[in-house]
Amino acid sequence: MADSNFVDYVKICCRTGKGGAGSVHFYRDKMVSKGGPDGGDGGRGGDIILKGNKQLWTLIHLKYRKHIIATEGERGSYQHMKGADGEDQILEVPIGTIVRDDITGEQEHEITYDGEEVIIVKGGRGGLGNSNFKSATNQSPRHAQPGEPGKEEWKILELKLLADVGLVGFPNAGKSTLLSVVSAAKPEIANYPFTTLVPNLGIVKYRGMQSFVMADIPGIIEGASEGKGLGLRFLRHIERNSVLLFMVPADAPDIVTEYLILLSELEKFNPTLLDKSRILAVSKCDMADEELLGELKKEIKSKSRKLKKTQVVYFSSATGKGIPELLDVLWKAINAD
Repeated sequence: MADSNFVDYVKICCRTGKGGAGSVHFYRDKMVSKGGPDGGDGGRGGDIILKGNKQLWTLIHLKYRKHIIATEGERGSYQHMKGADGEDQILEVPIGTIVRDDITGEQEHEITYDGEEVIIVKGGRGGLGNSNFKSATNQSPRHAQPGEPGKEEWKILELKLLADVGLVGFPNAGKSTLLSVVSAAKPEIANYPFTTLVPNLGIVKYRGMQSFVMADIPGIIEGASEGKGLGLRFLRHIERNSVLLFMVPADAPDIVTEYLILLSELEKFNPTLLDKSRILAVSKCDMADEELLGELKKEIKSKSRKLKKTQVVYFSSATGKGIPELLDVLWKAINAD
């Protein structure tokens, strides 16, 4: 996903159509000079609709389309003819798109499957024709309803990526490198913080014909849940991952402490994230020899109480050591009951 092509947040103005007015008309032909009311109803105004499309993975097609305008319903006509409905505006979006009210920030809808349609702003109702107001005491009603006005509302669309495994870690933890090694994804990799500015997806092949999807989430820093760094903007992508793979490099000052900081940021953002399967992966193990790696494992084991039974794996993307074992652990977690 190139930086310029990945858009996961847009703000759009939705203007729905006005309902058509009802008709005031009375039946007339060469045999009937004063017939009863036969004014038809007005058509409804067009709605603004979101539709899920599994072929889409970004909101870029809406980035420069700020105003979405549906058409008005037509007036009713004689002989009870209903006016044509206004044309709906259907916006196709990726699975995992959520809709928020621009003013309150409240989530209103979420697209969860391909083909799902939701009306995010409804058009005005068409007015009733005068034939609807005929009664025993009013045989010739000379009034009809005007159509309801359309609405104009600003909506925020946000995308949450769907993946089996989400990579969580501080900048430079080796997330992008791991994704590039185990999949065909080619994220930008460099030795400086925040190389990854957008989430990247990769399909990981596992033992023959099996596969799963891995997402590289931009690095989180302490305080991300309060809006610091880049983490807050991308924390929502973690919500739709089945398994969270926490990555801490072997040369970190305190691996367990870094893991607990990451866990804390996720809990502050959304406590339900702690219900997901979690694995701690110690990356860049090629930087430590066997003796130093053994000491590292002993140190982490001594703090196992803090890890709360979180499984720990060790690997190196540079040498490939430990990666088959890591994939086995991930596959088991993905398919756990």
